[in-house]
Amino acid sequence: MRGCSSRVEPSPGERAALRLYGAAMTLLRPLLRAKLRRRSRAEPGYLHAVEERFGHYGGAPSSGWLWVHAVSLGETRAAALWVRALQQRRPDLRILWTHGTATGWAEGQRHLRPQDAQAWLPWDDPASVRRFLAHWRPRLGVLMETEVWPALVQGCRAAGVPLWLVNARLNAVSLRRAQRLRWLAGPAYRGLSGVLAQTEDDAARLRALGAPVRAVTGNVKFDLPWQPDPWMAARRWREAWRACTGRPVLALASSREGEEDAWLAAWRRVAPAWPDPKPLWLIVPRHPQRFDEVHARLAQAGLRVLRRSHLGPWEGEARWPAEAAQADVLLGDSVGEMAGYYALADLALIGGSFAPLGGQNLIEAAACACPVVLGPHTFNFAEAAQAALEEGAARRAEDFDAALHVARGWLADPAALQAAREAAHAILRRHGGASARTVAALLDAWDAIAAPAGVSAPAAAPRSA
Repeated sequence: MRGCSSRVEPSPGERAALRLYGAAMTLLRPLLRAKLRRRSRAEPGYLHAVEERFGHYGGAPSSGWLWVHAVSLGETRAAALWVRALQQRRPDLRILWTHGTATGWAEGQRHLRPQDAQAWLPWDDPASVRRFLAHWRPRLGVLMETEVWPALVQGCRAAGVPLWLVNARLNAVSLRRAQRLRWLAGPAYRGLSGVLAQTEDDAARLRALGAPVRAVTGNVKFDLPWQPDPWMAARRWREAWRACTGRPVLALASSREGEEDAWLAAWRRVAPAWPDPKPLWLIVPRHPQRFDEVHARLAQAGLRVLRRSHLGPWEGEARWPAEAAQADVLLGDSVGEMAGYYALADLALIGGSFAPLGGQNLIEAAACACPVVLGPHTFNFAEAAQAALEEGAARRAEDFDAALHVARGWLADPAALQAAREAAHAILRRHGGASARTVAALLDAWDAIAAPAGVSAPAAAPRSA
């Protein structure tokens, strides 16, 4: 098998489980179509090139790609960090980007060069995977973080395509779930050609599933190449806000379903005793399809809500509408502006950490010098959370009542808040370098593969959304 290391073949029981899984995923294709139609009501991008989801791609087949799968917005941005560094060393490499979400696709568009291409990752049934691999014929596949799919891994093994998992993470909850599904998870993780883990703990859990961990390289998200915009522009909006209202801005960033209600209940208990001026709450739901729903629920609760989409671009004149001064909440109903939101906020409560969902990435907040309050559940980003706590850029709270108490205390102590902002930058300085380590490992893997005969260029320019 070209470029693939020796790995334990699936046992008879695992082969039977994989066959049942493949049959089930084939039967479930209509449900995927229904889900795409439903999601497209809020995000039309989900109806773009739907047949690609089942392995039907336009144009002539091609080969020789470095295939990078980044399922959504965050993974695509993270992948772009090491892809950019790789392209500087090997500008001739052609990148095939694949995604699973509309936000991932839109972000991937920003990183396409003329020689690159973009496609949807196929649904994880054997026939769709075979068609994908037959059309694109990648020389090496790279999955970001957690995207390990049984049929995809087995299809790559059969086609002789080495498949790596980079910036890999696996929390204890996911490990237990995978162990319960060991007939599928075992061959999926063992079938990878190499794994680059974020932390030693991630590496240990991945090895427990049989994954071939080659190195612990760190988290590439610490290497975010921040430029003055958009947060410098957003800070002008914060200064203009302070000048006209004197009110602080507190964010609930990347909130998940149920967290807005829990926050609202806690705020109602705390608000009467909160000293004036009361803060403007910046609520940023994690998923775009929930923007209207969250807006409606906040308004029904009697809060005065201003939407981000009703403001101008951060780079424009920082002019708040007259009704903003009386607003209780600014709803962050945009995609790709989280840096601007963190720059606007004095501090942020991190969504996904107050519900048992593992938390959201706080590295972007650190880059924007925004101190954060973490809930009890940060297992998805344990390393970043621990680093922020140790540096003093984050504080922990058991629930929203406690988080509001922490936020109030921080606002009452400007010196401590400024120290937390300065600590945030130390996190990035001390934990960077994962991108360079990832590129070095992948170039070694690429160079170890014998170039396939008859490598062809893409038949057409990459499609746009």
